Amino acid sequence: MLSYSAASLILSLGVIGVSEASMVDDSINTSGQSANYSKNDSESHSKNSEHSEHSEHSEHDAPNADVDEHEHEHEEEMETIVIQATRSGRIADEQPIRVEVINREEIEEKAAMRPGNISMLVAETGGVRLQTTSPALGSANIRLQGLYGRYTQLLADGLPLYGNQAGSIGLLQVPPTDLSRVEIIKGSASSLYGGSALGGVINLVSRTPGDELSGEVLVNATTRDGQDVTTYFESPLSENVKGSVTAGAHYQDKQDIDNDGWIDLAGYERYTVRPRLFWEGQEGQTLYVTSGFMTEQRTGGTLGDNTVADGTSFEQSQDSDRLDGGLVFSMPLLESLTFNTRASAMVQDHVHVYGADIEEDQHESYLLENSIAGYTDNSDWVVGLAYQSEIFASDTYPEFDYSYKVPGAFAQLDYELTDQITTSYSARIDEHSEYGTQFSPRVSVLYRPSDLTIRGSYGEGYFAPTPFVEEIEAAGLSRLAPIDNLQEERAKTASLDVSYTFDDVETSLTLFGSNVDNVTGLEAFSVNNDGSLDAVRLVNAPDESQIRGSEVLLRYYLGDIKLTASYLYLDASEESPDGQGRRDIALTPRHSGGFVAMWEQHGNFRAGFEAYYTGTQSVNDNPYIDETNPYWHLGLMGEITVGRVSWFINLENLLDVKQTDEHPMLLPNRSLSGQWTTDIWSRNDGFIANAGVRVKFGH
Repeated sequence: MLSYSAASLILSLGVIGVSEASMVDDSINTSGQSANYSKNDSESHSKNSEHSEHSEHSEHDAPNADVDEHEHEHEEEMETIVIQATRSGRIADEQPIRVEVINREEIEEKAAMRPGNISMLVAETGGVRLQTTSPALGSANIRLQGLYGRYTQLLADGLPLYGNQAGSIGLLQVPPTDLSRVEIIKGSASSLYGGSALGGVINLVSRTPGDELSGEVLVNATTRDGQDVTTYFESPLSENVKGSVTAGAHYQDKQDIDNDGWIDLAGYERYTVRPRLFWEGQEGQTLYVTSGFMTEQRTGGTLGDNTVADGTSFEQSQDSDRLDGGLVFSMPLLESLTFNTRASAMVQDHVHVYGADIEEDQHESYLLENSIAGYTDNSDWVVGLAYQSEIFASDTYPEFDYSYKVPGAFAQLDYELTDQITTSYSARIDEHSEYGTQFSPRVSVLYRPSDLTIRGSYGEGYFAPTPFVEEIEAAGLSRLAPIDNLQEERAKTASLDVSYTFDDVETSLTLFGSNVDNVTGLEAFSVNNDGSLDAVRLVNAPDESQIRGSEVLLRYYLGDIKLTASYLYLDASEESPDGQGRRDIALTPRHSGGFVAMWEQHGNFRAGFEAYYTGTQSVNDNPYIDETNPYWHLGLMGEITVGRVSWFINLENLLDVKQTDEHPMLLPNRSLSGQWTTDIWSRNDGFIANAGVRVKFGH
């Protein structure tokens, strides 16, 4: 079964590649560049396996990975980076699975554009789409290569500090100030992370403190009455202990940009703080400990005395308080063995307001994992046991409470067949308290002759359904029928990557495909069986969703100027609800692309221009249109640095694109799920500018 599924997906990828040959250069791939990393470290990577994460303060947790790193400068010197999101701990260039890395320089660039959260940071990576799930509150999730956003696992230093199944609003509550890089794995990573990583992983890696006191303060303001203040401090605390702390305060005033009485830009007030401690023992032990606190009040819906179509006002708000903590411990056992422990806990309280309905609930998430890693001359291996728990308790609708308990075992083997070929095999068995035994395998191959790099990967995984599909996150539980007879969602994913570097030019092409069974969605029904549809229930789709696509990247370095062009093709379809054939999956543009020009002299200035194209999309349950118009997003940014002080300005959405220029946002009747708005398929904030100052101090 495994070989048949893999063959069918790879065959589909080949068909896509042939059909696109006339459209795009066949030597390209979308997400970042293949980073240049020293092959001289090939012996030390094994010893650094889960051991080498001493310098990364966290265990590697995902399959092997190829890196497409968005570098600040095109440097000749090699850099050694151990990918934290992989359990093998290999250096980047030796990973059979591609991992795209957004490094510190690009994080600083995006922090100047949106310092309050990481949404823009990840959204402008190829194959990654930020999908707004609640037009009222602005919440969003991350879709990797067309897969549903709920399948994406968000990690912090390899820990699920935002929950094993992080809600859409969580992405907007994570500031980028203390990040050293972001690692993105596309495709099923359930073989190492379990059911929460069916679509892939985004791992936020924090900065490791240096040997001197240092830090930075950033102050930002926008033309839409938004303000941000973020701070980061790091310092050695003793000979073996270092610490850091980041904190932020963020404010956004409610904005009705199109004057229709509905808030287009949700108002919020948010405060965050996260301290971290790093300890290194005399005999190679390492300990990383962190905790975090966040509180936010977010408000949307009708503005003032304005009303929706039924003549009533409709306030929508969410108050959130989150407390989390985690640790990673590593200890050498023998010359070639390392013992590792990871643990985390998260508790989040919500108060939701949906017009006259008030919902109070609590989410809890826990992880405990132990593993042993080892190596030989041509292999790395990891075996481990894990226990995950996900709990939801509603004070208002207790019939939707759930408590998932998931013990599991996992293993991974990376084996170098020759100097040019490396293979990776990983598998995980979970015993889910609700959905039974789940087996998740993954196989990857790396072939690297000279400057050409080829990677192939196939994986399977699962996702445990919850009530919180996108429509329910946006509208609440009040109109949802109790859950009954759902099956786990399962996917098979495959990818083929080809990248080539020649002088100052980098090119890459990725072909990918996914088949997803038992996709959970909403179905309208009549509560009284009288034919009038007045409620919704969750059901599994009768047929599989199929996603086929390709990513293309071309990057050129011209002195201090870096030019990047990317293209994404997606063919995503699902069974029509009426059973009459297949239809496009909503909010999935078939064609999208981008161009970025960045001129930068490190320590002096940077100036950039970006243009992103989004093609037509099909939309569901929209009374105004069935298919959207394409649109462009243009932006300009500039930053000048004098000593330790940098002044920046950023202009977003230069064409002032707004969805309400195409059709009204408000529905003439409330939807069966409870929403008063259409889905967001474009921008709804119009032109916006921000400017500020960043001050660094210390080393």
